[in-house]
Amino acid sequence: MLVNALSRALADRLMLLDFTIGRKGLLGYLKAIAGSNVVKVVPANGADSESHGIGKRLKVICGNNTSYLEDMAWVGEKTPMTLAEVRVSPNNIVKPNIGNVELAEALNRTLPFTATEDNRPVLQCVLFKAGEGKLKLVSADGFRLAVQSIDFDGEGEALIVRDDLIGIANALRKARRVNLSFEASGESLDGMKLIIDTEAIRYSFVGADGTFPDYEKLIPNEAKTVVHFDTVEASKAIGSLKVLADSKSYPIDLTLDNGLVMLSSPDDKGRAVMPADIEGEVNKVRLDGKYLADALKACSGMVDLKLSDGKSPVLFQVDGYLLVTMPMLTNAEKPQAEPAAEPAPAEETEVAEAIAEAEAEPKPEAEKPKRKRSKAKEPVAV
Repeated sequence: MLVNALSRALADRLMLLDFTIGRKGLLGYLKAIAGSNVVKVVPANGADSESHGIGKRLKVICGNNTSYLEDMAWVGEKTPMTLAEVRVSPNNIVKPNIGNVELAEALNRTLPFTATEDNRPVLQCVLFKAGEGKLKLVSADGFRLAVQSIDFDGEGEALIVRDDLIGIANALRKARRVNLSFEASGESLDGMKLIIDTEAIRYSFVGADGTFPDYEKLIPNEAKTVVHFDTVEASKAIGSLKVLADSKSYPIDLTLDNGLVMLSSPDDKGRAVMPADIEGEVNKVRLDGKYLADALKACSGMVDLKLSDGKSPVLFQVDGYLLVTMPMLTNAEKPQAEPAAEPAPAEETEVAEAIAEAEAEPKPEAEKPKRKRSKAKEPVAV
């Protein structure tokens, strides 16, 4: 149980009986001895022998193996300052209120669409918002917006920095029971924490400062064309067009007409055609190839694509998941240039003027969200 809990913890330092121990080192040691299912950890106050009579140590007994660990064992100068507290509990009961696989999948569908630029700190976070029987995970990077909804009975809201959530999805898949809740962080009057309890570990994430943009008005409400197609076949087509591209940036034109989706490169180097269920008007849109590939990977299986025209946001929709992607403007859709001016290259239009508006509100200069949890303890219940 202890080995299982340590393997699922995200912190690199453990607080165990007032000792600080490197998690990876302790985990490796317990796996190496593997002499018994029972591990006994007690303070060694120096009275056990002359050789261990100086200094306070931690005595670890497992089967026929006994070791004495000093404070800061397996902790070096480069060990990240992330802490977890190990607690021994004879009866750790977790009442599940959300599926572990559902939550892990929701994280995998939203984390890739957070911003990487430091000048957009709020967009480097995932918004957890619960209410009206749903838990929504929301992320955006200025060009794309991802929203995953899960059935959930509870209320609360917290903005969690993306880097804090790395690794949690894999850990949740190993859990048997998961309980998600929100509680006051104590860091500020309106500060909130996101708590994820499993049968072995409690994960505590302190919310970042800032206000997430009003994302709901960015989701298209109407569409002139709706396409139902297979993401696997579309991904293969994108892969073939990517190989033909001259650079890492490869626009792809999607033509939706007469029960077929045609994917082609703007320079006519290649194209691929696949069948699809199409309702509505004949339509065409140009998307960034990588953005399109990311969207299909996140959706997987059969997906609905909804489109109004080549200048409007494209909506991918499947099983409570929404992904909005901004198109690239073609020369035909751009405003006419001056006669003497050369035509500008196709550029992406940023998702949401609302995002820009939110960042332009009269606030102090944008700083990276305060993570506040670098020294917070992450209890591990065993």
